[in-house]
Amino acid sequence: MKPWLILTASLALAMPAQAVDWNELLKGVFGKPASDEQAAGDVNALSNTEINAGLKEALVRGADAAVARLGQKDGFFGDEKLRIPLPEPLKKAESAMRLLGMGRQADELVLAMNRAAEAAVPEARTLLVDAVKGMTLEDARGILTGGKTSATDFFRRKTEARLTERFQPIVKTHTDRVGLAQQYNRYAGMAAQYSLIDRKQSNVEQYVTRQALDRLYLLIGEKEAEIRANPLKAGSELLKKVFGAAN
Repeated sequence: MKPWLILTASLALAMPAQAVDWNELLKGVFGKPASDEQAAGDVNALSNTEINAGLKEALVRGADAAVARLGQKDGFFGDEKLRIPLPEPLKKAESAMRLLGMGRQADELVLAMNRAAEAAVPEARTLLVDAVKGMTLEDARGILTGGKTSATDFFRRKTEARLTERFQPIVKTHTDRVGLAQQYNRYAGMAAQYSLIDRKQSNVEQYVTRQALDRLYLLIGEKEAEIRANPLKAGSELLKKVFGAAN
């Protein structure tokens, strides 16, 4: 029997996103590719102060925009692209759940997961800004010359572990109020022990935290791409100079 069917049956007895193509999405973050010699020459023409100030301005803008968009009511739930769906085992079993009269519980869980993510995201701003403030010249040059995902990779490397720690208790507070979340955690945890379910989906709070962070970094990447594609629109000559050198 398939794992999701086992899980559905367990839940029934206990109670009366399209994958993201990161390469395509981030295409153009640093414009058209240049040769290594050209990129190094252009970036080396900038002063250390210009590189640091320009990149810090761009990254803080990206972080602020992402947090502001997601960290409000319906920041996740109100946007079909960003809404966090049921964990995969429940998503596969959703039709069966509705036939078993568990549709309302499923809807409650989806809403609770997204509200939890919306409540957690404002915690990210301080850590994201601190990461930018602590950016070294080596970090800055790596972002300018490192490839299409270097800005997003920088934020993930510097903030993901600590944001996970901060998000999970907030998410748990919201999702624990939903009976289906508690039942899912119980049976999914057991299933994960036998490798029937991915351990990343073995409890709701871990799943929601991962989904929320993926969407946060996704929006930061989109803002970075927007600034890189049209720095003048961002209203900064400094951004134009720094990102123009990386083209």
